[in-house]
Amino acid sequence: MDFMDTPNNDAGTSWKAVFLTPGTRLTRQQARTWALVLDSRSIPCCIEADGPDWQLLVPEQHMESACRELELYENANRHWPPPLPPPRHLIENTLPTVSVLILLAIFHNLNLLGLSLPERGIMDLSDLGAAHAAQILDGQWWRTVTALTLHADLTHLLSNLTIGGIFIILLCRELGSGLAWSLLLGSGTLGNLLNALVQTPMHRSVGASTAVFGAVGILAAISMVRYRHHLQRRWFIPVASGVALLALLGTEGKNTDLGAHLFGFGSGVFLGMAAEYLVGKYGRPGAFLNALLALLSGGLVVAAWWCAMEFG
Repeated sequence: MDFMDTPNNDAGTSWKAVFLTPGTRLTRQQARTWALVLDSRSIPCCIEADGPDWQLLVPEQHMESACRELELYENANRHWPPPLPPPRHLIENTLPTVSVLILLAIFHNLNLLGLSLPERGIMDLSDLGAAHAAQILDGQWWRTVTALTLHADLTHLLSNLTIGGIFIILLCRELGSGLAWSLLLGSGTLGNLLNALVQTPMHRSVGASTAVFGAVGILAAISMVRYRHHLQRRWFIPVASGVALLALLGTEGKNTDLGAHLFGFGSGVFLGMAAEYLVGKYGRPGAFLNALLALLSGGLVVAAWWCAMEFG
C-alpha cells in the first residue's frame, strides 16, 4: 500500500493510529520513516495528516506486531546520529609554517640569481627540477617533488605564498606541522605524477600550487570524515568549498596547470580522508612523531634535488 493512501475499509478492516507512547506527535518525515520500517517487515500501513501533525495507521490486527517492530527500530536508533564531535584544539605553530614558506621564497630568489657549483658552473634549476611528463615517466621520479619548489615568476610565487599560505597554516594548526607537511608533500607529488600520466610527453609544469590544492582537498576531507555521521546535512559544505576554490583559483592565468591542480586536490582528498580517520582513532601525532615526519619530508625534498643534480 502506498504510504499516502487513505485506509481502505471496504473489507471491514479497522485502521488505527500507532502510538508508542501516549500523546505521540509525528512529523511527516517521522511518519514516513516508520512506514518504511513497517513496509520492510510486510506490515500494511499508511500515513495521513492529523491537523498540523501526521499519524501512521495500521490494521487493528497488525497493531501489536507494528508496535513491536517500531519499538525495536527506535531502541536501535535511540542515540543515532551521535552528537557533533567537539572542536579540535588548534596547535600554535604558525611561525614554523611561515618560516618554511619564507624558505620557499628564498629558494626562488637563489634560482633567479643562478646557483653555481664547483666544476658545474651555473645550473638551471628550472630545467633540472621541472615536472617534465616524459622524463618523469622515464624514471626521473624526483621531478614530481622538485617541481613543487620552483615557480615561473614572482607573481606565481606570491600567489602560492599568500593564498596557499592561508590553507597551509590552517592545515598545520589542525594536524601538526609534521603530519601536515607530509600530507602536503604527498598530495603534491602524487598530483604531479598523475598529471604526467595524462599529459602529452612534452608537458612541463612548476609550482607549489599542486600541493596548495592538495591542502584544500585535505581540509575538505577532514571535514567530511569528522562529520561523516551528519553528512546528510553537511556533506556538500566541504566538497562545494573545495570545488569552488578550484574553479576560482585554479583555472585561470597563463601559468595555470588545471590538471596539476585537479590531481593535487583529488590526491589531497584521498590522503586527507585516510589521515583524519587515523587521527580520529589514535589522536594526532605526538612531538616525536611530528618531528620525525617533518624531518622525513625535508629529507625527501633534499634527496630529490640531490638526484636532480646528480642524474638530471
